[in-house]
Amino acid sequence: MPLHRHGDAVKVVATSKLIAFSEEDLRAYDGLDVTFEVLDGTDEDALRAGTRDADALLVVQENINRTVIEGLTRCRTITRCGIGIDTVDVTAATQHGIWVSNVPDANYREVAVHAIALTLAVQRRLPALDAEMRSSGWANWFVPGVHRPDVQTFGLYGLGRIGSQVATIAASLGYTVIAHDPAVAASDAEELGVRLVDRTELLARSDVLSLHVPLLDSTRNLIDRDALARMKRGAIVVNVSRGGLVDEHALADALRSGHLFGAGIDVFATEPVGIDNPLLGCGTAILTPHAAHWSEESLAELKRKALEESARILRGEAPRSAVNRPAAA
Repeated sequence: MPLHRHGDAVKVVATSKLIAFSEEDLRAYDGLDVTFEVLDGTDEDALRAGTRDADALLVVQENINRTVIEGLTRCRTITRCGIGIDTVDVTAATQHGIWVSNVPDANYREVAVHAIALTLAVQRRLPALDAEMRSSGWANWFVPGVHRPDVQTFGLYGLGRIGSQVATIAASLGYTVIAHDPAVAASDAEELGVRLVDRTELLARSDVLSLHVPLLDSTRNLIDRDALARMKRGAIVVNVSRGGLVDEHALADALRSGHLFGAGIDVFATEPVGIDNPLLGCGTAILTPHAAHWSEESLAELKRKALEESARILRGEAPRSAVNRPAAA
């Protein structure tokens, strides 16, 4: 059932049931006349019908494409409950005078910790050791390819907020940290103890390659068959960013051939993952269900900031984390 507050002058629609908003959460809209509704946005027909007269959308991972946006008759703001905005057609929203904003800082610490957790779990072979212990009471711990962090190089593809946090943690564990990010100044990287390198050197030197870039046309399949071939034998790939960054079939082949020691993957080209996903059959890959962002604290912060951003725009104020600027703004 919809949650009604103060009448129905303004309609706010949450396009997913994945995040539950309470009456306490909705205090962000105090002072506004709001009707709050929740849709199952996985059905595009229901999404289009339910959002047509919305003044504001709160989006988790639904596809807010041009068709959906062109059906909006009075929407002023689309707020992404998270960082990535690849499921929102920002160009279409801008053309229709709609603000698009996100929550860039609610869960970056959780994502960074998850990247490190996957790295260590793959490097220390924790799932395999656990499975052998449970099946036979002991496990073969003598496996070539396990190394100390302080003899390895941790490579970061992207040195933004999350990448910088990963760099700090990785350095504290003893890794030598390098990164490739054309948008970052060498002096800023040096403050983190990170040396910037070009893409070729990043691929060639990284014992661990961790991805921290958005999914754009220019980054789709960033780690393809050629990139994997350029990586050193025995390296690890970690992706907690976006699934489309990695060619999953090429990654599976690199794992099965033994070219890579392992992989830690939290995001996938298609989610939920289909039974034909090639990574499901790779025993040296640790797979998690797009869970890197999760903690009780990050969810509470995410909801608060998303609702506050939505309310701010509905009140006629400028957003704090806009990813576009509509012509009419």
